[in-house]
Amino acid sequence: MLFGKKALLTSTLLGVVIFVSTTSMQQTQQAEEHKFKNLKVLPKNITEHQLHDVMEEWNAALGVRCNFCHARNEETKKMDWALDVKPEKNMAREMFKMTANINKKYFKADKDSTGMVAYTGVNCNTCHKGNAHPEVKAAHVPRAEGMRPQPQQQPAPAPAQ
Repeated sequence: MLFGKKALLTSTLLGVVIFVSTTSMQQTQQAEEHKFKNLKVLPKNITEHQLHDVMEEWNAALGVRCNFCHARNEETKKMDWALDVKPEKNMAREMFKMTANINKKYFKADKDSTGMVAYTGVNCNTCHKGNAHPEVKAAHVPRAEGMRPQPQQQPAPAPAQ
């Protein structure tokens, strides 16, 4: 009877180990299949949640939707996040690098554990404020009356001798 209990216990433990190993391998395969393609400025180890947060932040800052930068694959009729056919996508990458450089140089921002620049300094919303193409305006400097620049006067000729 003792042998039967040991065999049952051993086979149960072996089954649990096999189940856990199989489940772990499936999760690893799913994670590897879920690796994002064509990341050029975002960290390669970014999680799905982190990537989603970044994209939502950019969408809000520019007042746009996903298809502003991303294109649909005409063969599959689905969004293909890795395609680089829209110039807006490359511009977003350049702007991301620009703000990261500004933050690093002027605000001493470090990267977090995922490689993203920490939230300090400037970001997309600093300029865009919900507009896809922020308006560039020259500063308007009001001048007080009487403060207009005067034409430069010619020096008086020297007296003849």
